[in-house]
Amino acid sequence: MALYVSSQRNEYFEEIYERYVNKVYRKCYSFVYNQEKAEDLTHDIFLKLIVKIGSFKETSKFSTWLYSITYNYCMDQIRTGKKKTEVALHENIDISDDDDSGLPDFQSDEINKSLRQMAPDERAILQMKYQEDFSIKEIADTLKITESAVKMRLMRSKEKLKKIYLENIAVFVLIIMKILSLFEK
Repeated sequence: MALYVSSQRNEYFEEIYERYVNKVYRKCYSFVYNQEKAEDLTHDIFLKLIVKIGSFKETSKFSTWLYSITYNYCMDQIRTGKKKTEVALHENIDISDDDDSGLPDFQSDEINKSLRQMAPDERAILQMKYQEDFSIKEIADTLKITESAVKMRLMRSKEKLKKIYLENIAVFVLIIMKILSLFEK
């Protein structure tokens, strides 16, 4: 990265691109749930990176800084309506660590269904913490909010995820009960 900034040589940028393109693409895909849109967003982010790379201050890891650009760009696209998006998570997410007692042990499909019903910013903070393993400080730096605000948003997002999950289970149980009652007649 430093070599590219100092020399502006394409081979150094190509190395950066090769190293991070898949991570950026996967993150974009988790916002739009569409291959072509994710590719477009990834392309746009790397164009932004060319312009912004000189402003990297090395106060955090480069990957964290690039994630911040990716997150902010995708969120901007969602907020402005330039891209119609559906945020989804396709990887398993473990949200039941020691400080998260009471959260159910979700399977991937159940997480996806519940997360799709949440606001993009709520999904993103859960992804950062439990999928990307960001620390509270890294999330605060990425979102440009205080660590206290991150903790509060995480708590609220987890509570909302649990509530949605339980509502989905209740609906499923009611449907099963209705089907069983039809067979009993």
